[in-house]
Amino acid sequence: MATVKEMMTTDVECCTPLDNIYEAAVKMRDYNVGSIPIVDGNRLVGIVTDRDLVIRGIAEKKPGSTAVTEVMSEQLVTISPDASVAEAARLMAKHQIRRLPVVEGDTLVGMMSLGDLAIHEASDEQAGEALTEISQYH
Repeated sequence: MATVKEMMTTDVECCTPLDNIYEAAVKMRDYNVGSIPIVDGNRLVGIVTDRDLVIRGIAEKKPGSTAVTEVMSEQLVTISPDASVAEAARLMAKHQIRRLPVVEGDTLVGMMSLGDLAIHEASDEQAGEALTEISQYH
């Protein structure tokens, strides 16, 4: 059975608690991603998504200079690199999320996305099931 470590993205673009929401949005645009982990050193402290920027940032009329810590999600669903791909798909479906930070302890080591699941031949069915679960509620 495939593990998260085999399929995760390891070259993850991050922000720090000192960055602002404008910088996070630019990184999302430049790297074509929908979320940016927030790390303090290598320690994962939060994640900011495109939805966070819209709901907690723009809709609340916060300026681009607002710290990412004001809009980031701190209650994170994470996964270990040694977990199975099936467990990653199950977590994504259960929590209706498209991206999972991969951590060892509290250190960010990668990201697992629904797209990562979809490109793995053995997990096409799992990715499809996870996407169906996620899409039913969004």
